Amino acid sequence: MPFEDVVLKGLASDGGLFIPEEIPSLPHNWAERWRRLSFADLAYEVLSLYVSPSEIPPADLKAIIDRSYSTFRHSSIAPLYPLAPSQNLHLLELFHGPTFAFKDVALQFLGNLFEYFLVRRNASSDTHSPHHLTVIGATSGDTGSAAIYGLRGKKDVSVFILHPKGRVSPIQEAQMTTVLDANVHNLAVEGTFDDCQDMVKALFADPETNAVHNLGAVNSINWARILAQITYYFHAYFSMINSPSFKSGDKVRFVVPTGNFGDVLAGYFAKQMGLPIEKLVVATNENDILDRFWKSGWYEKKPVHGEAAKGGLASDGAEAHEDGAKATLSPAMDINVSSNFERLLWFLVYQGSPANSLQSRREEAGKQVKSWLNELKTNGGFGVSPEILRAAKVDFESERISDVATIETIRDFYNAPSQSDTMQSNGDSVLQPLTNGHSSQKAKYILDPHSAIGVAASLLSMTRAPPPSTHHISLATAHPAKFASAVQLALGETEGFDFEKEVLPAEFVGLERKERRVRAVGKEEGLEGIRRIIGEEVKAEARR
Repeated sequence: MPFEDVVLKGLASDGGLFIPEEIPSLPHNWAERWRRLSFADLAYEVLSLYVSPSEIPPADLKAIIDRSYSTFRHSSIAPLYPLAPSQNLHLLELFHGPTFAFKDVALQFLGNLFEYFLVRRNASSDTHSPHHLTVIGATSGDTGSAAIYGLRGKKDVSVFILHPKGRVSPIQEAQMTTVLDANVHNLAVEGTFDDCQDMVKALFADPETNAVHNLGAVNSINWARILAQITYYFHAYFSMINSPSFKSGDKVRFVVPTGNFGDVLAGYFAKQMGLPIEKLVVATNENDILDRFWKSGWYEKKPVHGEAAKGGLASDGAEAHEDGAKATLSPAMDINVSSNFERLLWFLVYQGSPANSLQSRREEAGKQVKSWLNELKTNGGFGVSPEILRAAKVDFESERISDVATIETIRDFYNAPSQSDTMQSNGDSVLQPLTNGHSSQKAKYILDPHSAIGVAASLLSMTRAPPPSTHHISLATAHPAKFASAVQLALGETEGFDFEKEVLPAEFVGLERKERRVRAVGKEEGLEGIRRIIGEEVKAEARR
């Protein structure tokens, strides 16, 4: 299927996920040619291996990439920060985009891809009815704001984001609803996040709605999001090997806090392409279906309900989920099933198949994954063979981090003795007051709860792969100000801690007082009310 169709559809017609026909190998002498490239230039080299010039001419692809990362606050886009130099622990800061979360890296690119393909289609169309994409998504906070900032003002695209009314953090709600572009529509739904998600799924499953509005997806199942994230593994690797602390023969591990498996899957593709990653460490919170898989070979739901499901902080967007996920201090990772995991399963079966022909191996992988997913749906889980589990352990390890350990990690790294005298710049990151995520020499680094899970998992990984011969790069997925209540819980009683001075970015000051545009949807309106609102707003946009 053409890349354009994959991007615009998001999901295959049979409900499956798209994967590339093959994972490209790196070109000759790639390390020397790429090691000094900027993030945008590196993205161009990586993405060019997947996107044919016949689909997007090189000059156009370069322009899309440059436009996507011009919105970031840091010149390096994703700087590498020496969090604990004596332990070779580094933090890949992915929160320098417009919404202060890692999802900006992919969604800024995806938004520009949507616009590029639609404008091109309309320019070559001889019909009077233009191609128009209606993007619909549900969010508990982070995905919604990143999608809105990636799609705001884009030609021929409307975006509708459903969030549970009164159940997202004040900062996340303000980030979404203060965007006043005509093509952005925030719907505050009376109910839970699960109610919002069910409505979105129902709309995608409705042939009539799809035919009328041409629905598109922006969540992590869209292949273009995985593709865009591959770049920062290469960028971090080059930042690492260019630093004085890296010695010839040293190994590199990436530690990734993850729920839906998309972020760490991008690292898997980078490793399969040839990037010398020693291991990818999957870091989960107490919703640990992935950690249990790597420990046992069983992928099964363990839903919790009632008191056992309670936890986290509602002010940071946490809530008990009807599907049985536990509410934690890291709500973006509160999942019961990882939606991208089936992509890895396909490759594990495909690569281990004894079949002679390429087509036979593909068919075998597809049938096996479909069978496993049917077991998951029917029985709540499935087990893989010892051979598949061994194959999964070649590239991955895993750790489970509790809420208690998350708070302790935030506290420990804030209160840690300064290592500034041993820190050496790698050319990307600088020490400065924490107005954009860093700490001063007086106050140590402040982690958001998701990033803290990655750091805690890194410390556990070091017991198996210790310094000085191994470097750990832990992904920092959000700015601490986005999860203010968890940070306050960890550090509020620490002498001298001041959230507004040390954490709150200038961009967030006064955000909650800005003009908003949001439409409330009552419980009685239900799915039909959502469908009616989409129709009204899309028609109104067309008249402007």
